[in-house]
Amino acid sequence: MTSGAQNGRIGEVLESSTTHFVAASYKVLESPPFGALVRATTTDQSLVVYGLVYNIHTGSREPGGRAVVRGRTYTGRLLYDDEIYRAHPDLGEVLQTEFAALTVGYRHNGRLMQRLPPQPPPVHYSVYACSDEELVAFGEHLDFLRTLLLASGLPTDELLTAAVRTIAMARRDGPTYLIRVGRELARLLKDDYDRLTALLSRLRP
Repeated sequence: MTSGAQNGRIGEVLESSTTHFVAASYKVLESPPFGALVRATTTDQSLVVYGLVYNIHTGSREPGGRAVVRGRTYTGRLLYDDEIYRAHPDLGEVLQTEFAALTVGYRHNGRLMQRLPPQPPPVHYSVYACSDEELVAFGEHLDFLRTLLLASGLPTDELLTAAVRTIAMARRDGPTYLIRVGRELARLLKDDYDRLTALLSRLRP
């Protein structure tokens, strides 16, 4: 959870579709990490949507705008990294950090399912970081692996291994869980040895 969270809320949905959603963080440069599991609320209080963060972007809040160089003052003084943000507190108002999440499941009336939800989260609804308990519960089922393997236009293999390692770290049986995932990947990729080998290498502790 980031320090900019509001009662656990880390952002709100800006764009939404059946397969993914884009959210904005409430504080610039703060977002869940690549591969993190997040959940978004919906108009149905018994329904939440889960997504895996696959892209993080920071840029101008203005459509079509771009950030400008701030590392050199009018007097010629050079500023570096955090110094720039301290010297220009207004950057928090002109820049925005967004993150995109691939939809990998939902929970409805307490039942967790790893398939596309009946409705995507509405724009401006809340996004939360998932707790370790949620990570463990979500990782019990491995259907999300197939969803990731079949996703196109994304860094799917990197996303899969980042997500699995995050889930394994939240579990007491982390190494055993990685073996279980490896066996499932071997079943799913039995005809793609090169891809399987690369994935297993990235999952190795």
